[in-house]
Amino acid sequence: MTQQDLTNDAISLLKKLIETQSFSSEEDQTALHIEDWFKRNNIDYKRTQNNVWAVNKYFDESKPTLLLNSHHDTVKPNSAYTRDPFKASVEDGKLYGLGSNDAGGCLVALIATFTYFYSQDDLKYNLVLVASAEEESSGPNGLNSMLAVIPRVDVAIVGEPTLMNLAVAEKGLVVFDAVISGTPSHAAHPNDNNAIYNTIDVLQWFKDFKFEKGSEALGDVKLTVTQINAGKQHNVVPGHVDLVIDVRVNDAYSNAEIAEILQEQSPCTSITPRSLRLNSSCIPVDHDLVKAGIAIGRTTYGSPTLSDQAVLTCPSLKLGPGDSTRSHSADEFIYVNEIEEGVKIYIELLNRVIV
Repeated sequence: MTQQDLTNDAISLLKKLIETQSFSSEEDQTALHIEDWFKRNNIDYKRTQNNVWAVNKYFDESKPTLLLNSHHDTVKPNSAYTRDPFKASVEDGKLYGLGSNDAGGCLVALIATFTYFYSQDDLKYNLVLVASAEEESSGPNGLNSMLAVIPRVDVAIVGEPTLMNLAVAEKGLVVFDAVISGTPSHAAHPNDNNAIYNTIDVLQWFKDFKFEKGSEALGDVKLTVTQINAGKQHNVVPGHVDLVIDVRVNDAYSNAEIAEILQEQSPCTSITPRSLRLNSSCIPVDHDLVKAGIAIGRTTYGSPTLSDQAVLTCPSLKLGPGDSTRSHSADEFIYVNEIEEGVKIYIELLNRVIV
């Protein structure tokens, strides 16, 4: 099958995926469409829950392994949609539909690329493709659950919309629950330990606090208080105030280090991370994948958005057709020519690295 034929088939697959509901943890039907692709192209594959995966025909355990990954789950459509989110329609070169941009275009372009290389022998790298589930919800049965199932991975390309530029780093995420304590009392009585007033200084501390280490690719760690909650009655001073703090972590820190710093230094009664598993990601700029991408005219940058890179411990590159600013938007779309360009660039990139 020619590269153009693969591209045309990939666009047809994307239309089927758009028209099949696949909210996180409900991807069983889109998984069937992906299975059908492998069957039609005579590719041996496996399905683990709603994750569909395959290795190249001449897989060799003595060689390093390159993971190609993107996801087939979607968020739920928001109320601002003016189109049927489950109707794949092309107008003025735009393919509309829920999940078209995030990350259906990336997924089908990677599937086409994997198929292009599947039967080639003497590759420098093995290829593993994982069409994963539960990315949008960071669920337990997504790519994170596959790392003990698939062969060990040495490097990865994660398909997310980057306008086919090279996201060489991605910020991690830690969400903290914090408590500021005080003395509960009747509002009519004096109280020098009002938890709500105590929160003023704590909020100022968070506003002013800076983590010391910056990153060339990702800049500074970004800390933001995003929720505050206290009190149930107008005449009762509450005994505590609850805060939620969102921390976007650069590649100069691990999530565990961020938690240790805030637990030691913040003026909260307590501050507890919900999870430490969504770490920042990066790939050395002198890695062959990055050098090959630069050689074919792609630019590098650091990504502020989270993806399945967060569950990988190997070097990883985020790269894919589409524009991240369209993700989760109403009337989501991807340009058809972005998918065509995506397949072309993926193949050109891998030709420089694995052939």
